[in-house]
Amino acid sequence: MLEGRHVLLGITGGIAAYKAAALASKLTQAGAQVKVVMTQHAKEFVTPLTFQALTRDRVYDDTFAEKDPEKVAHIDVADWADFILIAPATANIIGKAAGGLSDDMLSTVILAARCPVYIAPAMNVNMYEHPAVQENMKTLKQRGWHFIEPGDGYLACGWIGKGRMAEPEDITAFLQSTYQTASPFKGKKVLVTAGPTYEYSDPVRVFTNPSSGKMGFAAAAEAAALGAEVTLVTGPVQMETPPHVKRIDVTSAEEMYEAVMQYFPEADVVCKAAAVSDYRPAERHQEKRKKQTGPLSIEMERTKDILAALGEQKSHQLLIGFAAESTDVETYAKDKLERKNLDMVVANNISSDRAGFQTDTNEIMLLRRGESPFYLPLLTKTEAAKEIFAYATPLLKKDES
Repeated sequence: MLEGRHVLLGITGGIAAYKAAALASKLTQAGAQVKVVMTQHAKEFVTPLTFQALTRDRVYDDTFAEKDPEKVAHIDVADWADFILIAPATANIIGKAAGGLSDDMLSTVILAARCPVYIAPAMNVNMYEHPAVQENMKTLKQRGWHFIEPGDGYLACGWIGKGRMAEPEDITAFLQSTYQTASPFKGKKVLVTAGPTYEYSDPVRVFTNPSSGKMGFAAAAEAAALGAEVTLVTGPVQMETPPHVKRIDVTSAEEMYEAVMQYFPEADVVCKAAAVSDYRPAERHQEKRKKQTGPLSIEMERTKDILAALGEQKSHQLLIGFAAESTDVETYAKDKLERKNLDMVVANNISSDRAGFQTDTNEIMLLRRGESPFYLPLLTKTEAAKEIFAYATPLLKKDES
């Protein structure tokens, strides 16, 4: 059940770091996407090149190595992770995490992350049993961190006792058993739409909107991580296709309508996050229209209302609509839920700071039929996607019963 999971593997400076290479390999073989964060001391035992070769991804080892000017690396990788695994976890990183210290890439990522954290301690038995280390582990457990117990045996220092990092295959099996809880979405066919549409008036002029597609892509990635068979119909966006997702690229509202209608009959769940143009030029000129001295009027006509059509035609499908509003968000969301025969609405106020189009975060409201709205705080779009599918789960179960 690690298929498609985003695993952030933190490696610290202990002799057991050599085991982390086998662990990275086994996690990758299990279908997980693995990114590695190494401390400077970890690199004294194993080189970053080893993990780059095993994961086919860059290794993060410097908080200030900002290779992409559009992203803050330690925040970006923390948001990316479904969970963090620190193996080996030395007494030093356990102490820093318990004390909230952040003086390197790994400890900074830990503070920025909001996902589950798993710790595989590895150290001398006397260090492991030291009251300070035990107290730090107790603190982290109280915060909800999960510990993968070390084994007893002969340690690299010559002592015999508890402190051996769990074997890579055992850690992998532990994580697989943790995430093997049957998801109600496993095997379901989920259809997701994302991004804007382009409506051309001539070869160089287009009517569109600022949708980045980030929310729809996050929804597709989460559905795939839950074990669903995901088809993503997307307008023109510059985003990588999530793992294990079938992608259909379209341009116009008409093309999106045709693609959605093609896959809709077999879908179990539809998550319509695309920002489809409501209007298009009534006439598309084949040649570029030259500038005029005065005003220019372009007659517009309605495009097909995809969501309304789905609401009319649905049989067994769970239909989730999105409402991007600038005023009276709750009122318009309730109206959309009823008027378009939806099962659930995800609404957000696009006028709010750091929410809506072109952002990495959203502040959403979830609404199901006959229930009060459920407001969520500002979340990353990845986190929002998890909340959306969690909120939709009871509806899916009800549909199956």
